[in-house]
Amino acid sequence: MPVIFFDIGATLAEPRLNPDGSLALRPLPRVLAVLDDLGELRQGIISNPGTHQGDAERVAAALHEAFPGRFTDVALVHWGAKDSRALFDRAVASAGGTADGCVFVGEDARERAFARKAGMRTAAHPVFTRAATEDRPVLRARIESPAGPDGPDLDTAVDATEAVVVEVVSERLALAMVTTRGAEALQRAGFTVDLRGPVDTTGDGVRAGEEPDVLGGAEPDGDAERVAAEKFVNDLLARGEAVFEGEEPTADTTHVVRREDDGRLTARRLRFFG
Repeated sequence: MPVIFFDIGATLAEPRLNPDGSLALRPLPRVLAVLDDLGELRQGIISNPGTHQGDAERVAAALHEAFPGRFTDVALVHWGAKDSRALFDRAVASAGGTADGCVFVGEDARERAFARKAGMRTAAHPVFTRAATEDRPVLRARIESPAGPDGPDLDTAVDATEAVVVEVVSERLALAMVTTRGAEALQRAGFTVDLRGPVDTTGDGVRAGEEPDVLGGAEPDGDAERVAAEKFVNDLLARGEAVFEGEEPTADTTHVVRREDDGRLTARRLRFFG
């Protein structure tokens, strides 16, 4: 039976400091539903709590507060830096089986590369955990919504299947990660899904200090798409629903806007990257 190991920050939960200095973890969207679905599988943690004395205990307390009754097998909880395969090797040994029977779920491509070096399967988002246990690939994709105001809602369709929107390019176009099962569900719902290469490969991932390129090569092309994308982002800014990267989000903020090296404006959803 597979053993699933999760990273915490930006994968399972969003960490926040309380006024008294204690740590709180807020589960990210869809995470609790995924954990419920995996209820029969052994689950553990591979996470870096920090380097100060007491950091591990503080994160462990916040973890149990946010996810009561879960991650109770202390042998499967591993704290430390994920800058080599060493911590992942220790996690595999603690599982008592083969490395191929272990899955590491984490948003960082470099950390997933170290996990694969240790022989583990990997998933870039909790939504894809079941796919990883079944050795089904996760692919990069472009999802185009049908024209017209009465078309299906992408958020609703994505939340119901094995898909995660990574970047909204325009009102009708989004870049995503998706399994073939998820792609088929989206196509049945009326969306056009253009599948690209796999999110994870057997390579070493990105170099230290780089951002994970989960959708490299899937950028939109053509002047029309770029104009549509710029209009979508500008409309978000005009409605007060987006802020530029580095600015403090407000209660109405749903997207963070970034100006790319080529001058394009792109919008990222806070619900995935927060």
